[in-house]
This record gives sequence, C-alpha cells and structure tokens, in this order.
Amino acid sequence: MLDVQVAAALAAAPDPLLEQAELYLEAAKAPSTLRAYRSDWEHFLGWCEHRGVAALPAEPGTVALYLVALAASHKPATITRRLTSITKAHAIAGHPTPAKMEHAIVAETLQGIRRELGTRQTGKTALVTADLIQVLAHLDEGLGGVRDRALLLVGYSGAFRRSELATFQFEDLAWVDEGAVLTLRRSKTDQAGQGRAVAIPRGSHAQTCPVTALGTWIREAAITGGPLFRPVSRSGHIRNTTLHPDSVGAIVKRVVARAGFDPSAFAGHSLRAGFATQAARNGATAFDIMRQTGHRSVNTVSRYIREAQLFRDSPAGKLGL
Repeated sequence: MLDVQVAAALAAAPDPLLEQAELYLEAAKAPSTLRAYRSDWEHFLGWCEHRGVAALPAEPGTVALYLVALAASHKPATITRRLTSITKAHAIAGHPTPAKMEHAIVAETLQGIRRELGTRQTGKTALVTADLIQVLAHLDEGLGGVRDRALLLVGYSGAFRRSELATFQFEDLAWVDEGAVLTLRRSKTDQAGQGRAVAIPRGSHAQTCPVTALGTWIREAAITGGPLFRPVSRSGHIRNTTLHPDSVGAIVKRVVARAGFDPSAFAGHSLRAGFATQAARNGATAFDIMRQTGHRSVNTVSRYIREAQLFRDSPAGKLGL
C-alpha cells in the first residue's frame, strides 16, 4: 500500500506555488509562529522540489515519505509541527490537507516514528532559585550587568517567555506598594491581545529583589519610555531598541557560563521553567503556578510539579539503605 501511494505521489508534477505559500505565512499571528511556519513550509517545498513531486496540493503518500525522511534527524515534536504547517498551508490555499491522521498512511507512519524514537521532549535545565543566586554573583559590574540582573530576576519571578521579556515597554510597567505590575499585552496563548497583568512582588533581600533590580536598571539607563530591556554595547552604550528574543537566551547562556554551569543545558526558557519548578518545590498549587505563568494546560504545569516532587515521600528513601 505504501509503495503504491508513494509512487502515485512521485508521479505528480512539481509545483511549489510560492504565492500560496506566502498567503499561508501571512496567516500566522505571532512572530515566533511565523518564523516556525516559514521554516517548516520552505523545508517541505525544498524537499518536494528535489524529488519532483507536488507540494501544494500534496498527496498523503508524499507526506508519509517526508516524515520518514525527517525521522532520521528530527525529534517527534518537530515532525508533528511540520504536519501542522503542511495542514495550514493546504487550508489557506483551499485544498484538503494530506497531513491529517484520517489518512492511514500518515497516521501509521507517524505512530511508528513515535514508537521508535519516543515522544518525550528534552527540555532545557530549569534555573531554580539557588542556581540563580549563584549566577547573580557573577554578573558584570557595568550597565550590562545591571540590565542582566533586572532581566533575570524579572524573567524568573514573572515566569515570562523570552519573547515577552524582549517586547516589554516602559509603559507596561506600574509601581504599587507591593512591588510592580507588568501588563503583558500579547502572548503565545493570547493572540487576540486581551492582555494580562503579572505581579512582581518585592524580594526579601536587596541583591535578589526583582523590583529593586528593575528600578535600578531604569534609573541608571535613564529610561522614561519605549523598550524596557534594551541592548547594551561593550562600551556601555544603551540602544533605543528592543532586545531580540534570541538575545534573551544568549544572555542566559552567557551568565550561567560565567557562574560555572554548562551553557548548552540552559536557554531563555530556563527562567520560566525554573519558576514553575521552584514554586512546585515550595508547595505552590498547579492553579497558583498557572496564574503566574499564564499556562492554559494543566498537563504542562503538572510535568514541572512531578519533577519537583520526584524525591518527596519517595518509597525508595524508606528502604533503610
């Protein structure tokens, strides 16, 4: 059955249909989604062109063969996202999608790949409180270090995504007696832009208080409007532009390396993951964690709780060894 459908797909005339691809790309709302869809679709187009098969509309057999090719070098999560991208492209162009699980050849191929490779994603290491304190002790002395301290502490206590940290504006900030409030105008789970206020409470110690660090950065950088977190050159010059989301990850990697950690194990997400993990260790409920992180799926948060409580009341610790 597979050979027959693949053969039929290979007999189709090559037709990349770049204009339809652009329509598909424009349909994505979030910049990060746009970049992912663009990369996915261009990869599928290139793969189809190389083999002389149609990409839009594509045959289910073509998609199944594409999945097999991806399995040699891609994770199951990435493969699943590629299917979503292919589906989106066909929907925008008005074609039935060949990537749905209702096509047995696609469903069975994906199931086999997942069984063979496993579905567990390898996430970045969570930067919990003890590790963060160690990192803060190794920051630069200049304005770059002042910016990094505020970025790390606000990112950690607010459980923000790197894209959220990069796009905050001074106008999103409000000072209150309890600390500060940052209004998240738009996020990955809020594409309609309804907004969400996130509390940043004052810390117990001046050196690790996110409110103090943020106030120090704003004062020393003389920020009165516009981007909240900005690029700082080696000479200490502050640019009047927003940080790129990738810069947040690069900053995290740089500062953890200075503290003696393996930078390859950390990323911008380590701050958000660290918050969820540490909060769970300290007894916060899934609801409390989700209220701060903005997660909509309890399953995602439950993973942090399970990992944080891995050794709590473990029967293995009661063996008398």
